Amino acid sequence: MESLVQGIHHITLCPGGAQEDVDFFTKVLAQRLVKQTVLMDGSIPIYHLYYGNADADIGSITTTFPYARKPGRAGSGQLSCTSYTIPNGSINFWKAHFDHYQAEHSGIQERFGTKFIRVKHPGGLLFEVIEEANDPRNPWTTKEVSKDVATRGFFGAVLSVRDVRDQESFFVDALGFRKVGVDGPYHRFEVAGTGPGRLIDLHHEPDRAPGSWGFGAGTAHHIAFNLDTDDRMLKQKAVYEELGFTDCSEIKDRFYFHSMYTRSPGGILIECTSNVPGGFYQDEAPEELGTKLHLPPWYEDQREKIVAQLEPITVPEENRPKPGQVKKVAVEHPQHTPVEESKIPLSRYKAKFGEDKQPTN
Repeated sequence: MESLVQGIHHITLCPGGAQEDVDFFTKVLAQRLVKQTVLMDGSIPIYHLYYGNADADIGSITTTFPYARKPGRAGSGQLSCTSYTIPNGSINFWKAHFDHYQAEHSGIQERFGTKFIRVKHPGGLLFEVIEEANDPRNPWTTKEVSKDVATRGFFGAVLSVRDVRDQESFFVDALGFRKVGVDGPYHRFEVAGTGPGRLIDLHHEPDRAPGSWGFGAGTAHHIAFNLDTDDRMLKQKAVYEELGFTDCSEIKDRFYFHSMYTRSPGGILIECTSNVPGGFYQDEAPEELGTKLHLPPWYEDQREKIVAQLEPITVPEENRPKPGQVKKVAVEHPQHTPVEESKIPLSRYKAKFGEDKQPTN
């Protein structure tokens, strides 16, 4: 089939403590904190933190729900590792950088002929930096990580499965990926195009116990693919239903984008995403991204209750960009500018924090 997918949009994980998470991403992985908001499902305030490259590009964004209130169980049927590109020749820098922070890591390894290092988040989550030539994306830099070695965005992701066959069929038949290679227990798939973040590695682990599906510290929650438009989302929903994946969710309003979810055969939660005008710049200017908490308009009347239940976090001073570090984006009214209404029905929940959530239109 001709794929509607353009690559990875974002990856969402559940670490433990919020400040611990901010410190790991901004110091050890040298990512930019690009958005502070909250989980839009449920009646318990949980941060939703977004990290990415200097321009907050689609295909560079890892998001987290710091979920210290409940442990998860890592296992098969989950995304097991998030992979970032780094320039060729920079792998030794990253080994020394991880050693400097006493971060547990794998040392330099190879998969499909490419060098990488796998590093562990304090909450147990795994990340890789993988050498790749000529990634033109604008990296975030810090005092310790310069432009010539910094991560550019996603290379791809590793997904753990006990049986490759049904998950392979889903990626090929439902999402339009093609299989491009096998390296030991790793089966690689690629979606058409030339952009970044188009690779998925299925890691065949037949003896690994299944992981938990809900929110829980130390686990990955979902991987999201970029479909770009609502029209393509509707077409993808029709593909799912034609193939028998009738448990696909309604399309949800996440303010910065729209989302649709389905549980794939191997257990991995797959999100498809369309973009909205303004994206991350709807509520703050490019140079201000990630510097303070933003809520969707339908939660603003509960800000005091929400903030009172969130762990205070300190935003790194380096999160404020240096002149010329980020691209210029026109933002006429950075405070919740109304955007064009979607032409398709959207689901949105208005939670009463501390009470049961109630659906709203």
